[in-house]
Amino acid sequence: MSVVPERRPGPVPLDGIRLRPATQGDLPSCGEIWRDGLNDYMGRLNLPEIPPELGPIGRLHRHLQATDPERFWVATRDAGPPGDDGTSGGADRPIAFASATRRDEVWFLSMLFVRPGDQGRGIGSALLRRIRPADSAALATGTDSAQPISNALYARHGMVPRMPLLSLSGRPDRQETLGELPSGITPVPFAAIAAGAPDGAGHRELSAAVDALDRESAGFTHPQDHRFLRAEGRTGFLYRGPDGAPVGYGYASEVGRVGPVAVRDEALLAPVVGHLLSAVEPRDASAVWVPGQADRTLIALLAAGMRLDGFPVLLCWSRPFADFGRYLPISPGLL
Repeated sequence: MSVVPERRPGPVPLDGIRLRPATQGDLPSCGEIWRDGLNDYMGRLNLPEIPPELGPIGRLHRHLQATDPERFWVATRDAGPPGDDGTSGGADRPIAFASATRRDEVWFLSMLFVRPGDQGRGIGSALLRRIRPADSAALATGTDSAQPISNALYARHGMVPRMPLLSLSGRPDRQETLGELPSGITPVPFAAIAAGAPDGAGHRELSAAVDALDRESAGFTHPQDHRFLRAEGRTGFLYRGPDGAPVGYGYASEVGRVGPVAVRDEALLAPVVGHLLSAVEPRDASAVWVPGQADRTLIALLAAGMRLDGFPVLLCWSRPFADFGRYLPISPGLL
């Protein structure tokens, strides 16, 4: 499918609004815009609100702004002169933001949010045009299936909905439905590999193995995101075959997050996820994002007692780049 030609915008045709790269100081406002935008439409669907605790989304925003600053932009409104009531003015205030990542030849729109009162004025489209790549990179995003206006916007830019991304949560009470790791497949914690060789050789071996698995299944490498995951407290495992060669990797954490997961053989995906669910005991429920292409793993997780949670996300892209039967992404905001 052809990609919409690149169009760099001129000035936004809205008085008092401009686009600029985000700074670290903008990120708290971006978190509030994210929460306000979600709560606005979730309230109309009688769904519970996102709580005011913005720690996790704030850390993700800091990661995105640090790794891809040229792809994290905000739209701002001039606050105007100081008011008679003592309110501050003059500094521009974010009313919308867009953030994307570039990993090899895959450009992924992580987030695009506009404050509810400013939606429908072309601000989101202007931000999207500003951060889109000018080359032939694959364009991709994840968007809520309950947002037809956003879905149409992304499709106009070539990112057509292709596949559901399903959120599963809970704890498996029938672990056997996920299957055992095949004979000869051994899980090894990342920490043991990194510490098992002198002069950083363990780190280099691990990075090479993970990059190769990512390249084969996801279609890109993202070592900067792996560093972020480890800083977030996710525990990684490398799965070795009978000959010692890497056949997969996966992450789990005490807060219950499982993923990303990459395997060389699709038949390994469910047993690897099953191992991750038991290898790190969460403080509460577990949560994992499963693409529709990973149907056998999805069926096994549901049979194990996990439940579908919320509306599906739609994975959208301009051209194929990943085998989602062998790769489970980190989240809808970070592949």
